[in-house]
Amino acid sequence: MNDKQMSKERIKYLKKIKRENFTVVFTQIALITGALMIWEALADFNLIDTFITSCPSRVAQTLMNLSNRGDLWVNITVTMAETFAGFALGLVIGFLCAVALWWFPTLSRILDPYLIILNAMPKIALGPIIIIWAGAGYKSIIIMALLISTISTVIGIYSGFRDVDEEKLTLMRTFGASKGQILFKVMIPASYNSFLGVLKINVGLSWVGVIMGEFLVSKAGLGYLIMYGSQVFNLDLVTCGILLVSVCAAVMYYLVSAIEKAITARFE
Repeated sequence: MNDKQMSKERIKYLKKIKRENFTVVFTQIALITGALMIWEALADFNLIDTFITSCPSRVAQTLMNLSNRGDLWVNITVTMAETFAGFALGLVIGFLCAVALWWFPTLSRILDPYLIILNAMPKIALGPIIIIWAGAGYKSIIIMALLISTISTVIGIYSGFRDVDEEKLTLMRTFGASKGQILFKVMIPASYNSFLGVLKINVGLSWVGVIMGEFLVSKAGLGYLIMYGSQVFNLDLVTCGILLVSVCAAVMYYLVSAIEKAITARFE
């Protein structure tokens, strides 16, 4: 096959990929648009009780009211700051703990059952204790996010370390490599897929932790909006808060996906 034919095949392949990508994006937009239209239509024809289910137009009006009062961006900023703090701290602490478990195998054997127990424990049960220890403020919320994300980070990264090909480690030891050299030259590069998986998982876990914390103790934030709306039976505000959490979580997820692409391009 000559270069001209190869070029035509390449162009055909790229066009196919673009069509598939367009189909996916178009279908995603069509699904959410269709769901919103059906929801609004059911409300317009009084087939659903908007006091209980709300509807898109009422949610949009609630968003406008929050924006006009200046509450919208304040609450979004508070929750996003708490989530990024919990996300970043959870990754750093979890990574360091995973390295320590790999560095000291005996420590890993000792702590392994405790990690499993901590991971299975419902963290919301520790909420009252956290509030007493850290106070009724943003510290308690960040700690709640840390409790949820850190353990999963430790388990995920350490599992990636254990899956590294043993022959590579044996070869490094044969050439007299130190443990630090093995860590930075083999373990971390070889387990970057596990690290990327942990990044994506921790986005959701950090949001869960922060919203749970704001449910327990908060005077601002999206979790506060949802909880306040439920207390005063304002389902428009509750739905609005849930929508904002979904959008912000999606934005954060796509940011992490961009980081994943950059890391993948670096190692490949």
